[in-house]
Amino acid sequence: MVETRAFSQTFHTVHPHHLLFLIAYHGDDQLRNPGEEPDSPAGFVKSLPGKLKTCAVETVKKTKKIGEDDPRRIVHSMKVGLALTLVSLFYYFRPLYDGFGQAGMWAVLTVVVVFEFTVGGTLSKSINRGVRDVAGGCVRCRSRVLGKSLWRQRRACRSWSHGLFPSLVAVSGFRVTQILQLAHQRLSTILIGGATCMLISIFVCPVWAGQDLHNLVAANIEKLASFLEGFGGEFFSLSAGDENGAVSSKNECKPSFLEAYKSVLNSKATEESLANFAWWEPGHGRFRFHHPWKQYLKVGAMARECACLIETLNRYVNSKPQVASDFQIKIQEACIKISRESSKTLKEVASAIKSMTFPSSGVETHTQNYKAAADDLKRILETSSLPTEADLQEIMPALVVSSVLLDIIKCIDKISLSVHELSRMARFKKPKSTPTVLLPEKQQQSTLLHRGIVKPVDDIAYDDDHVVIEVHGTASQDSPEMKNVHPPDGAGEKK
Repeated sequence: MVETRAFSQTFHTVHPHHLLFLIAYHGDDQLRNPGEEPDSPAGFVKSLPGKLKTCAVETVKKTKKIGEDDPRRIVHSMKVGLALTLVSLFYYFRPLYDGFGQAGMWAVLTVVVVFEFTVGGTLSKSINRGVRDVAGGCVRCRSRVLGKSLWRQRRACRSWSHGLFPSLVAVSGFRVTQILQLAHQRLSTILIGGATCMLISIFVCPVWAGQDLHNLVAANIEKLASFLEGFGGEFFSLSAGDENGAVSSKNECKPSFLEAYKSVLNSKATEESLANFAWWEPGHGRFRFHHPWKQYLKVGAMARECACLIETLNRYVNSKPQVASDFQIKIQEACIKISRESSKTLKEVASAIKSMTFPSSGVETHTQNYKAAADDLKRILETSSLPTEADLQEIMPALVVSSVLLDIIKCIDKISLSVHELSRMARFKKPKSTPTVLLPEKQQQSTLLHRGIVKPVDDIAYDDDHVVIEVHGTASQDSPEMKNVHPPDGAGEKK
């Protein structure tokens, strides 16, 4: 109490310029060296350069880390500094200061409040705040000019009560003749600050929320594909020279691809925020003004549903049996094929989203492959004999993995359908068809077909009635078929 009272008395008698020093000195017990006396000013002065150096080093490290993670953050800080510099001209440029006076403060406050990282975030905040302040200010000015009571004034502007400008207009002590001039100055500076933020955000290294949402959805699907690609070999991995089927334990720690999917589980809030900001953005690049941003949310929801099923698979990576059972050996090939083919499907889908093209025919091919493997797995499960109670505990992980994989391919079908719908709604480009290279046998068959050899009707399965057309005619003398026909002896001799 004595030390607190002494510090309180010092606080009242000290010069304002020394206040910062006293606060740092009395509140810096944790940063002092153990050998220094707590009440020694000399110790604080000696340790001050080291503390400043440590603080500078930490700031540089954090800045470097932010730049490595996302260089756009560094650019964003420069854009904010540029906006603040421009609106500060209301104070440092004499003609502007004479026209707006102290109301230039509102331009600076507007930049601080509405400037966001993305273009959509800046536009939404600027427009919403501008409309709110203009409407609220007009209502309060009208109430003040007409002499309304404060109670009716608050009731009329209840929806705008969270804005700073209307409140300051209402409580200001200016005369009625000066209210309109005050409102004009403050509204003008607010609108100028908001317009400055929007222009810099759009034309100076813009960061589009729609582009970030597009890349995020594609990246999430790729993370799911990476997990499924390595899961089959990880769960059913066996030692190369082990004849008894002992599971190799050389990789006890989980690879990175088995952990990357976890970020997909927590991406809902980010996707919804980006979709909301993207709605405010003008058309840019290949993203039109009415781009179907809500469809991205549907694809993201399907991806999170698949990630939840993958979470179940991930729990059994470390709980795989030390010795592979007969049942596990039976389902191994089908499960690995399902895992790999579904991974290829997701990669094709993610590539289509990135390139903004319709999914290629490879998606359908891989889909048929993992569906065929799923049918084989179901057949094995149906024909397998019922295990005993002791064997059931041993094969339980393999049973759960099989069941979850069957659920995952259903979820992948939903993702594929959602991406096809997105491609149609967003008018993605059609994929370029790759030219087919004919083998020599097929090329010869194609040449023969061109010369008139027709494929037999029996080789083609027709469900409906068909008509057979017989063409009668004479072959040309120049055709290759007529060159092999020799006239009978004496047919060409003259009599």
